[in-house]
Amino acid sequence: MAALISCNCYSSLAASNSKCIGPALVPKGSSFLRTQNLPKFSPLKHAQCQLQNNEQKGRPFSLKKSAISIVLAAELLINGIPSLDWSPNAYAANPPIPDLSVLISGPPIKDPGALLRYALPINNKAVREVQKPLEDISESLKIAGVKALDSVERNVRQASRALKQGKTLIVSGLAEAKKDHGVELLDKLEVGMEELQQIVEDRNRDAVASKQKELLQYVGDVEEDMVDGFPYEVQEEYRNMPLLKGRAAVDMKVKVKDNPNLEECVFRIVLDGYNAPVTAGNFVDLVQRHFYDGMEIQRADGFVVQTGDPEGPAEGFTDPSTEKTRTIPLEIMVDGEKAPVYGETLEELGLYKAQTRLPFNAFGTMAMARDEFENNSASSQVFWLLKESELTPSNANILDGRYAVFGYVTENQDFLADVKVGDVIESIKLVSGLDNLVNPSYKIAG
Repeated sequence: MAALISCNCYSSLAASNSKCIGPALVPKGSSFLRTQNLPKFSPLKHAQCQLQNNEQKGRPFSLKKSAISIVLAAELLINGIPSLDWSPNAYAANPPIPDLSVLISGPPIKDPGALLRYALPINNKAVREVQKPLEDISESLKIAGVKALDSVERNVRQASRALKQGKTLIVSGLAEAKKDHGVELLDKLEVGMEELQQIVEDRNRDAVASKQKELLQYVGDVEEDMVDGFPYEVQEEYRNMPLLKGRAAVDMKVKVKDNPNLEECVFRIVLDGYNAPVTAGNFVDLVQRHFYDGMEIQRADGFVVQTGDPEGPAEGFTDPSTEKTRTIPLEIMVDGEKAPVYGETLEELGLYKAQTRLPFNAFGTMAMARDEFENNSASSQVFWLLKESELTPSNANILDGRYAVFGYVTENQDFLADVKVGDVIESIKLVSGLDNLVNPSYKIAG
């Protein structure tokens, strides 16, 4: 299990509760953020344009779907969305939260580790039946005091029973080349659950969370051992781009200025190439070029933290071999599909109720910023969502299905709220997963 990365700080600051306009591709400016001569965004007009586009593309008009578009557009008026053009003064004053309950199907999963585990391309019911009660311990621990341990005990017993009954099916689902490793992990998982049971019997509430994290790490590793190669072919037109065929992890070290409580912090970020191979591959390729090293944070408004806009007129990464800005397509993996969709938002595709495999649920969700009206304009600018997931529940917010999520901050994500404009990314270093990067352009001289 990876060691916890700690931040060099004096005390933890509370996360900001401000509600601000959404993330944008950050424009340049002499002292703050650059602005561009782009048309002012009108959410309701945007929804109307979407309906006109659907008609032009031969898609049938739907009053119900247009109503959903208008509801989503109304949320844009409150929060804003990622685009090239944004104003630091465009804040909503005490905005009400819209009633979007009709679009919500159950409480969203907020833990980044859980989101990554559930996003793995596997179909093994037995291991999921072990995983779920272990994940549910997080909810049990919300109960005050030692009363939580009664609920935790039920979770542990359920997970132990599922492991005992389903171990043969779990082992049969392991990739042949990874089977020995997977069996070893299952043995550790069994021992760990016995230890957690003892912790509960000893009424040691404080020890539960760390043991739960350890056990879920075992579960996640077992599930990764079930993935046998990359599960699909990337669309031909993007097949020669840098691709991350699997997962990778990076450490982003940020030097924090003008903050007596925090000097620097290292954020562990897990990149998911299973569900966003083009987007994650592009980012890893830029990391290997040291593109982000020394770059300042260019937006931090309580809604997102954003960076990636290089000095000079270019708004993204200029490939030295072509002397042109490298852009990547919008890439969205829909839950239940075998491969991502490219170039169109889920709204444009008419998939209003579709669930994204990588939703904007977790504090520190990482995604590509792009031009608001150009789906395939992302290049190097990235953002991390800070909003609490209650305000952006899965597929009931304006971001899911419109912006390409490709990873989550899994350690020290709470400290993202302390990062400000002008803080410096000292380095982003790849710590695992380089073998999963194919077609790396950083090795090409030019």
